[in-house]
Amino acid sequence: MLIIGITGGIGSGKTAVTDEFSRLGICVIDADIAARTVVEAGQPALQEISQRFGKSILLESGELNRAALREIVFSDPQQRSWLEQLTHPLIRQEITTGLKQATSPYAILASPLLIESKQQQLVNRTLVVDTPEELQISRTVKRDNNNPDQIKSIISAQLPRDIRLEHADDVILNDQGLDYLQQQVKTLHNRYLELSLQNES
Repeated sequence: MLIIGITGGIGSGKTAVTDEFSRLGICVIDADIAARTVVEAGQPALQEISQRFGKSILLESGELNRAALREIVFSDPQQRSWLEQLTHPLIRQEITTGLKQATSPYAILASPLLIESKQQQLVNRTLVVDTPEELQISRTVKRDNNNPDQIKSIISAQLPRDIRLEHADDVILNDQGLDYLQQQVKTLHNRYLELSLQNES
């Protein structure tokens, strides 16, 4: 099956793009959802995380306090590296299972860390959702109620925009309204349908 990887920086509009593909009947496997699944309450990974970072990274419900963990790992590369070594193989397993179960003509793997976490090896083509940095910041501030400095530190921890674009087979520039975005998705959808037919033959 043809698998398209979708990636982009924080606030680039990956979700708006994958929502459009879903609307067109395409199965979307979301690495963020896979990442949440592997650290759900009762999962072995969450026990290891709480052993390392203490109970302060747990909510009263026993679930992971993402904001508290994010604060630790984004300010300490060593801790971030430990967390990634624990979770990335588990996330990959979850993603692989989801892709195998996809029933649409082609499938999408949406992942903010598609390139960094080597998930790119799971896809045939990479689609980058690209947005100017000032738009990334303003959108994310509005969406998450975070302060701009925190967003900037997340952006700087992510892959630089130019390097991400070097890995792209396709690019959606998301710097205008939804109509423009939908138009770009529709064009790529038709292209991917053609490619999926070639893949089968």
